[in-house]
Amino acid sequence: MQIHRAGSRPSQSPNPDYFTGTVRFDPVIAAPDPARLHALVVTFEPGARTAWHTHPLGQTLVILSGLGLAQRAGGPVQVLRPGDVVWFEPGEKHWHGAAPDCAMSHLAMQEALDGSAAVWLEKVSDADYGGPRAE
Repeated sequence: MQIHRAGSRPSQSPNPDYFTGTVRFDPVIAAPDPARLHALVVTFEPGARTAWHTHPLGQTLVILSGLGLAQRAGGPVQVLRPGDVVWFEPGEKHWHGAAPDCAMSHLAMQEALDGSAAVWLEKVSDADYGGPRAE
């Protein structure tokens, strides 16, 4: 058994090539082999968001606070609220982040395949970010 005490893992800034705006990672777990689970709390300041990306084995988000947005390729922008749970299928192209005027934090859980938990693509355009919304 391993116990990681609160505060024992410092916050991190993600690679700016894969995010727009101010984003912070707070690691939860990167399970050792043969387990594949990676989890972190991600906090997005207002207007911040990921680039388009996919996950080889899918991803689950649990919205913890604030107001978020997410979109899968070809679909409308979805509004996310605390308590919402989002599942992205393996290989499903998507992005997620905060609303324009409200920060958002979520717990992101995904499994790594051959050491990779995400495949990063192009940044989300302002037009996509501000696109039609579905409630």
